[in-house]
Amino acid sequence: MIKPFVPQLVYIEPKALDYPLGVELKEKFEKMGLEIRETTSHNQVRNIPGKNDLQKYRNAKSTLVIGVRKTLKFDTSKPSAEYAIPFATGCMGHCHYCYLQTTMGSKPYIRTYVNVEEILDQAEKYMQERAPQITRFEAACTSDIVGIDHLTHTLKRAIEYFGQSDLGQLRFVTKFHHVDHLLDANHNGRTRFRFSINADYVIKYFEPGTSPLTNRIEAAQKVSKAGYPLGFIIAPIYIHDGWQDGYREMFEKLNDSIPESARDDITFEMIQHRFTKPAKRVIEKNYPKTKLEMNEEERRYKWGRYGIGKYVYSKDEEQELRETLEDYIDQYFPNAKIEYFT
Repeated sequence: MIKPFVPQLVYIEPKALDYPLGVELKEKFEKMGLEIRETTSHNQVRNIPGKNDLQKYRNAKSTLVIGVRKTLKFDTSKPSAEYAIPFATGCMGHCHYCYLQTTMGSKPYIRTYVNVEEILDQAEKYMQERAPQITRFEAACTSDIVGIDHLTHTLKRAIEYFGQSDLGQLRFVTKFHHVDHLLDANHNGRTRFRFSINADYVIKYFEPGTSPLTNRIEAAQKVSKAGYPLGFIIAPIYIHDGWQDGYREMFEKLNDSIPESARDDITFEMIQHRFTKPAKRVIEKNYPKTKLEMNEEERRYKWGRYGIGKYVYSKDEEQELRETLEDYIDQYFPNAKIEYFT
């Protein structure tokens, strides 16, 4: 059982103490007896302990920086939502394939932002610009926000904010099961709570530091009973020995646990495994013993945004993956909506 995340080391930007949440978190971590250091900016975080790069990388993953989000321009977040809403960056999980490997670079510490009201005010401006259309906000583009929310309650605040909104909806995805504090939030059905799920092989070999599938499914059960609209992201869909059986077993476990009352409003998003050349280099450096298959010769090259291409499965393999998983969804969750396969 994965325990809720507790940082080993905490940095606080001085301006974070101008906000009530910054003061509250400082006091909380002092009471917990954690080491707290001041930093002028997250870019100035230095001296993360470790004898070599691998140790420093792992220690950075258990370092939390409490700061202020300066850039209030939101990135787009297609195909999941219109905008990414930035409450946190970084993740305590050690998923080998994660695209944050390259964006976080050599400092994969976790940052949480305390100017929550300013971020929500900016979200309101985006909603007004698009009115009367609904605007969806994705809260897990750059972090697994559920993984730290038992400490910050930022996500809970956002869920209740969007619960009162006529123009906005919130979405996020998690690989963690620490959801109890979110069950009584006044979400009013305006937040879709999604879980990342995968075949046991993928979770065992490529997702260390995250909750086992059984715990994620138990958490999904709790969330559905709390009335949240539910969703699942199957990502990355990964070809391995016996993958058809592995994904069937995953759907069987899901089928055994999700109550009938939740099944008329479930979404599935599917993303096949992909990698870029820069990501491959970083992954092999950070996880030198990984079993993750990243052979360019066996993949199809696909141009991506910003001119950075990625390697995906061949057309035939992609077709087989898609048809197999769509068949399972049709068999076990016939009323679910498949949002996309990419």
